[in-house]
Amino acid sequence: MSSPRRVRPIIILGIAAAALVAVVVSASAVSNRLARPLGPALELPTSTSALNIPAVVLAPGADAANSPASPTQKPLCGGPATMVLLGIGADNRQDNYLYGLADAIRVARVDFRVPALSVLTIPRDLWVEIPEISDHYGITHGKLNQAYLYGNPGMGYYDGPGAGPGLLARTLDLNYGLRPDHYGAVNMQTFVRLVDAVGGIDLDLDQPVDGRPVDEKTEDMGYFDAGQHHMNGETALRFSRIRKIDSGFRRDDRQTQVLCALKDKLLSPQGLVNLPKIVTAFQGSVLTDLSPAQLAQLACVAPMIDPTNLRFASLPDDLMQPARNAEGSFILRADSERLKDLIQSFLAGSWPTEPDQPSCP
Repeated sequence: MSSPRRVRPIIILGIAAAALVAVVVSASAVSNRLARPLGPALELPTSTSALNIPAVVLAPGADAANSPASPTQKPLCGGPATMVLLGIGADNRQDNYLYGLADAIRVARVDFRVPALSVLTIPRDLWVEIPEISDHYGITHGKLNQAYLYGNPGMGYYDGPGAGPGLLARTLDLNYGLRPDHYGAVNMQTFVRLVDAVGGIDLDLDQPVDGRPVDEKTEDMGYFDAGQHHMNGETALRFSRIRKIDSGFRRDDRQTQVLCALKDKLLSPQGLVNLPKIVTAFQGSVLTDLSPAQLAQLACVAPMIDPTNLRFASLPDDLMQPARNAEGSFILRADSERLKDLIQSFLAGSWPTEPDQPSCP
């Protein structure tokens, strides 16, 4: 019979080995959960590099950020070199994503090396070719915002991956060679809740904005005097939707104002403290294929972006001409090749070079 002194080390080694295996398995399971997309994936070939979760997440203002004017040696926060995100503001007031048009379409290019963020507004009324649904309903063309509608589960038009965001992404790829890595969609109800969650936003208007009805079909969005305004979620939503007084292009500018004000609140000292809670609270309300780890990377890099490296741009008005489709609806016909060249410059990080469009202060 073996002596107790010899048995005991073997037992201890066995327990230690079992504990080590349990830790490894547990860590692997946690890592898998962190890397798992929160919503339907786009399933498009993209340029985003493999996910790399850092052992230590850099804090805002860390020395590794170096000068904001030049890329660092390696991406910050364990992110890829760049990430292209498709942002969708859906006009559905229900707290789901079964229906709805893409009321606002933005493409964000996040550079984790500089770090920098460029945001491009894509007009929702662009007349485009819509793929992968002609076999069902004979639809081959439509407004860009309809691609999102037709892809939504409630419509039953589209069988491919990614639902509404998936069909919108494929439409952007087909027409302009714009292939996003990931997406995030926010409906109107969630937008209202998000603005209220940060305590409202503050806007300084240099001139009055009149959103009162111009005809019996126009919804009353209110009147906003020039000067300072503190807006809750419902007020910010109404301000963002004003269009009839000027054009969809100017509405895009007002939406940019709102996004900048929301950014200021999220990146304020109090906002940064509450950011993890806000992200957690809205995970079930925002439709996205980002994983928790990727959301953490974006939350990590956001405070490091210098204001000079935060740029908003719009496609030039003179490349798009107002027109009517066969049903009489307003559309924008565009020089697709020139738009495609400009969008490719955006994706490459060579445009915009200056914040000549309405941008955050």
